[in-house]
Amino acid sequence: MPKGFYFLILAQFASGLADNAFMILGVYFLHEQGYPGWWAPLLKFSFTLSYVVLASVAGPVADAFAKSRLMAAMNLLKLMGVFLLVTGAHPLLAFALTGLAAALYAPAKYGLVSESVPTKLLVKANAWLEVSVVLSVMLGVALGGGLIHWQLHQADDLWVDHQATVGGWSATQIVDAFAVVISIYGFSALLNLGVSPMNSTRRQPWSWRDIQWTLFWSQNRRLWADPMGGMSLHVTTLCWGIGAVLQFAVLTWAQTNAGLTLQQGAFMQAIVAFGVIGGAAMAAYRCRIFNARRALPWGLVLAALLPAMALSYSLPVAVILLFIAGWSGGMLLVPMNALLQHRGVNLMHSGRSIAVQGFNENLSVLVMLGIYSVMVAWEIPLLHIMLLATVPLLFAVVPWLRRSQKRWA
Repeated sequence: MPKGFYFLILAQFASGLADNAFMILGVYFLHEQGYPGWWAPLLKFSFTLSYVVLASVAGPVADAFAKSRLMAAMNLLKLMGVFLLVTGAHPLLAFALTGLAAALYAPAKYGLVSESVPTKLLVKANAWLEVSVVLSVMLGVALGGGLIHWQLHQADDLWVDHQATVGGWSATQIVDAFAVVISIYGFSALLNLGVSPMNSTRRQPWSWRDIQWTLFWSQNRRLWADPMGGMSLHVTTLCWGIGAVLQFAVLTWAQTNAGLTLQQGAFMQAIVAFGVIGGAAMAAYRCRIFNARRALPWGLVLAALLPAMALSYSLPVAVILLFIAGWSGGMLLVPMNALLQHRGVNLMHSGRSIAVQGFNENLSVLVMLGIYSVMVAWEIPLLHIMLLATVPLLFAVVPWLRRSQKRWA
């Protein structure tokens, strides 16, 4: 791998760590403030909304500026989102600001990957990136749960001191936990500033036309129309939506089926992350771009595991199922992401192709989280939710599997 690649991975890990810890702290904050349970997915919804709304802007911005500097600036903007929440802003507004920063951060991050390694190393580079993302998820949710546990076990007189210190700020017992997240965002920004350009890449100047939706829709249609790009975009779009639902479904399962606390449920999410790491590592070892289609059967495995998890009331069995689900996700998405990036760079500039990918994947997240929130508000059983979640998974992989079988025959 090129010299600066691992520095980029470390910076991405720190930023993702803070993102996921912030999400867990936000869920607890809602509970602490008396919001109903169906509000929790709305935090993710507001975080993700900018990926869709700013889709036409994110790509040109990522291509027009030095990507490492842009990433540093967006980490500072994420920091401001946390600060706003602690100082009394509405939770959805604070997470929307953090999501805005993440929406501009993502094309720069993935664009650097696709620009810095040759095509033959894209699967391996994506495996590294996927492992860093998943580690940040795993350790981020664990950090969030650990910080809540630590704060709640402080002495009562310490909480009284905090009340006096924070004055008119949000009345929360986890001020110090939010301060830790702010510090991590600051550290990640410093890491981003230390990332030197890995290859000499010409920046693409942008104008008003570059950020218009008509141009973006043209680029979006071009990627969907490409045979390989369309297949991989089809799969990753639907799988991202399911992954967002699974993130909150695991917390629901932990509290309803296993009788665990929110903090313990956050650690259960880490089991999925361990599985994704294993699957990503195996995909990097076994898969290449030219045979990325062979990863599609893992989508069927994942579809079978979702209702099985909802039926389980045994913690050991659930741990095994969650680990296999994560493994399946890693085996499926790493080759698909590599193929999608390869085709995107060939069809348009890297930042714009990543913005198109992010738009579709995060629109799927918004739709599925919205549906999930409604079903939770209507108190639909988790098993029924998981059965419904298998439908988009099957729709994601079955048509392409059938085409592949005809080609191989």
